[in-house]
Amino acid sequence: MSGRLPSGMLVSALLRRVNDAGGFGAVMAKGDPQGGAILVIAIDKGVPPRLLERGIGPDGRTALIDSTPAENLDGYWQRRRASDPDLWVIEVDIAAAERFAAETILDD
Repeated sequence: MSGRLPSGMLVSALLRRVNDAGGFGAVMAKGDPQGGAILVIAIDKGVPPRLLERGIGPDGRTALIDSTPAENLDGYWQRRRASDPDLWVIEVDIAAAERFAAETILDD
């Protein structure tokens, strides 16, 4: 049995943490509550928006992978969502958005 928390719970925790810290978080597309992948649109003032998702890093451990396309960020996540209806798409607007995502959705 995996010790991994359900995706819906991780999304709720991330949104709560961001909102409690004075930022803004919103669900752009709701995925499978148990095992859907989570794609985070990270908005940090003065930095171009980035797409981050949990994946396997070069060392074989769970990592936050930058999936930002060269252009048309919205089109990219919408195409991903069309091919994977279980995918969660979350937008967080806060300083250090990547840190909040990593601390919340990565396994330790």
